[in-house]
Amino acid sequence: MEKVSQIKAEEKDLADSVKEAAQAQGGWGKFIQKGDRVLVKPNCNTADKYPGSTDIDFLQEVVKQILEMDPQEVLVGDSSTMMANTENILQEKGVYDLEKINERVRVVNFDKGNWVKQSLPQGQYLSKVSVPEILGQVDKMIFLPCLKTHFLAHYTGALKLAVGLMRPRERLSLHAAHLQEKVAEINLAVKPDLNIMDARTCFVSKGPTKGPREHPGLILASACRTALDIEGIKIIQRYTGNSLADIEPRELPQIKRALELGIE
Repeated sequence: MEKVSQIKAEEKDLADSVKEAAQAQGGWGKFIQKGDRVLVKPNCNTADKYPGSTDIDFLQEVVKQILEMDPQEVLVGDSSTMMANTENILQEKGVYDLEKINERVRVVNFDKGNWVKQSLPQGQYLSKVSVPEILGQVDKMIFLPCLKTHFLAHYTGALKLAVGLMRPRERLSLHAAHLQEKVAEINLAVKPDLNIMDARTCFVSKGPTKGPREHPGLILASACRTALDIEGIKIIQRYTGNSLADIEPRELPQIKRALELGIE
């Protein structure tokens, strides 16, 4: 099994592409068992058009395939940027429509729930972080990052997706200094079981909401966030005019710190 699987999505329909990505990592049955409560974490930081945020058709297909594993419940949850209202973002993107698929699907606005503070003994830039209480009430977690650049963090993928699991008011100081290292350290508090990256389209500069687009036509999957992001950076670097051209992926601060911490 490859650490990171790359599926050529343009050669098949979306359902087959998602299924093949999961199969390349051992199949959905490796990650989800009957009766599990599963949390799916998309990128709904904003409601910007994909890849500015998660493509709703991609999200829906992942949810449908998880349902085939007969889980107790599939929760789709997020907390958006502090400059927007999470409830409005979820509504605008049509995320609540997923509840119509099956009675076991429930959309969760983290901002309306409780938060639990976790200490980060290995943290150098973050000593603690508050995450949604519901994380401790689910059996499995699936990350669904987009592939894109970020005008402040240079790159945003699986590791940065964890920022949506950080209590909004704690994000105030996130961008003040050492943003990328803090992004890596937030991941000490969470461990997704599988990461599936929608890399059919990506931003190759600017971002995370808008920027020049390219179309790799890929869906990537891995149980390791850091390995997935390294491959994501390499994909962006294939394109002329990309903003990561002079960066060795493993030396990007968020990747370097994640590797130092052994984050998978």
